[in-house]
Amino acid sequence: GPLGSTAFRKFYERGDFPIALEHDSKGNKIAWKVEIEKLDYHHYLPLFFDGLCEMTFPYEFFARQGIHDMLEHGGNKILPVLPQLIIPIKNALNLRNRQVICVTLKVLQHLVVSAEMVGKALVPFYRQILPVLNIFKNMNVNSGDGIDYSQQKRENIGDLIQETLEAFERYGGENAFINIKYVVPTYESCLLN
Repeated sequence: GPLGSTAFRKFYERGDFPIALEHDSKGNKIAWKVEIEKLDYHHYLPLFFDGLCEMTFPYEFFARQGIHDMLEHGGNKILPVLPQLIIPIKNALNLRNRQVICVTLKVLQHLVVSAEMVGKALVPFYRQILPVLNIFKNMNVNSGDGIDYSQQKRENIGDLIQETLEAFERYGGENAFINIKYVVPTYESCLLN
């Protein structure tokens, strides 16, 4: 939904997530009050993905870090939930905000390596999630609202898109390339050459 009214934020403010903010020498991190492996992934993972649209602290931090933690510990719980992640991913990318896109691309890169078969299962959803990347794919100039973010993280949205598409191709199986190419015509295979 519109900014400030994500389901993620509502749940967070109601205290429904078993998480707290913890500070250590490296900065902020999430303290989970339960074992991540025991979470109901069908319930929590889509909600955390919904938080990808957030741009303000602590919401964006919790959403992003929560996703990475859950992907790291999810194992075979991730694949069955994949269809529920598509709309939140699409919504985040469609904001066309550079910061949100960069965060979402990193999450997608983690997602495809998070468990067996996830990369392949994502292929049918390319047409929903990849089109907006055409707008940014050849942008190698850090400009506009993304400038501080890009320089601070030394990242470039064009490179990040390329990396993400290559990860999709690598982990997406034999139909991945043709399906990426269908949606992002300028993409060249990283495997065929």
